[in-house]
Amino acid sequence: MDTLNVFQHLKISPEPLLESGDLFTILQGLGAVIFIGLLIGLEREHSRSKDQKIFAGIRTFPLIGILGFLTALTSSLTSDWVYVAVLFGFSGLLITAYFTAAKDGRLGGTSEVSAFLVFILGTMVYYGYILLPAIIAIVITMFLSLKIQLHTFVGKISGEDIFATLKLAIISIIILPLLPDRTFGPFDVLNPRLIWYMVIFISGISFVGYFLIKLLGKDRGIILTGLLGGLVSSTAVAFSLSKKSVLQPLLSYNYAIGIVLASTMMFIRVFIIVLVLNSALVSNLWIPLLIFTIAGYIISRIMHKKESKKDLTEIEISNPFELQSAFLFGLLFAAVIFGAKAAQVYLGDQGIYAASALAGLTSVDAIVLSISKLSTENLVFLVAEKAIIISLISNTIVKILITIIWGSDELKKVVIKGLGLVLIVPVIYLFTLFVF
Repeated sequence: MDTLNVFQHLKISPEPLLESGDLFTILQGLGAVIFIGLLIGLEREHSRSKDQKIFAGIRTFPLIGILGFLTALTSSLTSDWVYVAVLFGFSGLLITAYFTAAKDGRLGGTSEVSAFLVFILGTMVYYGYILLPAIIAIVITMFLSLKIQLHTFVGKISGEDIFATLKLAIISIIILPLLPDRTFGPFDVLNPRLIWYMVIFISGISFVGYFLIKLLGKDRGIILTGLLGGLVSSTAVAFSLSKKSVLQPLLSYNYAIGIVLASTMMFIRVFIIVLVLNSALVSNLWIPLLIFTIAGYIISRIMHKKESKKDLTEIEISNPFELQSAFLFGLLFAAVIFGAKAAQVYLGDQGIYAASALAGLTSVDAIVLSISKLSTENLVFLVAEKAIIISLISNTIVKILITIIWGSDELKKVVIKGLGLVLIVPVIYLFTLFVF
């Protein structure tokens, strides 16, 4: 029922558009079909070379969408066999177009498959859906327009990446369903399936950041590494760039910008985690996280304007997924959620704050996940907000210490100034929460 309700919300009409009897709704659906066809047709037309003939372009794709729309309309007035006949006939046309192109040496059926999908999307719109077909059309256009990047990306994939992806699939699809979905332990807070789910969740975020870096290319420089690497681990980025600054001291200023940007991305990552796991807690956190992100962005922009114009080198980030690291994160998450609950029971709110500060010394993810889980039970949202901000402050201090220990002299100075200014904002905000 929940799935059906979700799909109902995606509809503009509870029934086929013709049966709704509303002319405006019918025209709205027809307009959506034309938009979908134009969007995909424009991409197909734009991507072809000047002397290349294509099966369908900016004019034909909207017509295909309208064909799917009208075929569904006609079949609702007459017989479902009308739709089946037109669908088979159109499919035959696409097959003929494919083999004709193949004879001319143009292998690949991207345009033909896209045309078939536009026909189906036109049908969906007739049956009252508009948002879902529009989303699918945008996704299709994205894949079509990223042809060069995707083929380049495939060339960058190593055997190690494939094996790591296989391991992620194993722990997600095979192991997760086997784990019991109930709580254990003295405080009844340790849920094996939840703990493993968090391992998968964090590994997934790391995977997205890692493959984005590979997809967007190697020559994007340190700024791109800071932005996307911050989605993986801002602490790891700080350590990597600090070590690089010693080997390449002339780029220390650029590396410092990368570290500040990665720390700024940490606030966005925390927002995403909380939004997914406990959307109710977002109401307390979105304003401070937005303020922290804006502060980090402004400071990064100021630093970027002052940077010297040198060629940026790429930082290699290895595949972040390792089973050993996943297991360790699972243990850390379990320990943090257990410790946070024990601290709350025996020490009250002060214990939660202490656990957050300690957890932030390694990674904010575990404590954010733990606090998000506890705040769905009996942890007050204000306490959860304070605890998460404490972990962010603690982790930012750790990154400053990392640069002091492993970074070049210039990197230390710049990062202390940059992250020091970023740090002031959450510290002041946290102070107001405790005082007021």
